Amino acid sequence: MPKTAKTGRVREDELPSTLQRSDDKAKRTFAKVHDAAAEQYGDEERAHRTAFAALKHSHEKVGDHWEPKEENGPSDARAEKGGRNTRPTAGGVDANASREHLYALATRLDVKGRSRMTKAELVDALQKANDRESARALRD
Repeated sequence: MPKTAKTGRVREDELPSTLQRSDDKAKRTFAKVHDAAAEQYGDEERAHRTAFAALKHSHEKVGDHWEPKEENGPSDARAEKGGRNTRPTAGGVDANASREHLYALATRLDVKGRSRMTKAELVDALQKANDRESARALRD
């Protein structure tokens, strides 16, 4: 299903809920890449994966929405390699960000025990916190 209208305007009701709560740039990035990939590949699932991969280069998931990253680039080892691979994904958390940045996000999301966590543990905890926030937003 196209995510943009013929005019190029984003069809917000066609976007995943986390993107509906995000800024306009995140919406445009996902929608335009999705539509281009769907046209090129003819496969909705592949277009969806491609659009999220592009989004993760410029945005990171924070709670129930996407926010611009401090620096553009791959968000985790899976994104660095590209294509289908078996490396784990960080689910929108910018695993390549500094520990300080991850700690600040953990503070915003009130992650318990964050001061004793390693960088990898912060990434995992943020991923779980994001999932909880997204689920809560869907219920509300």
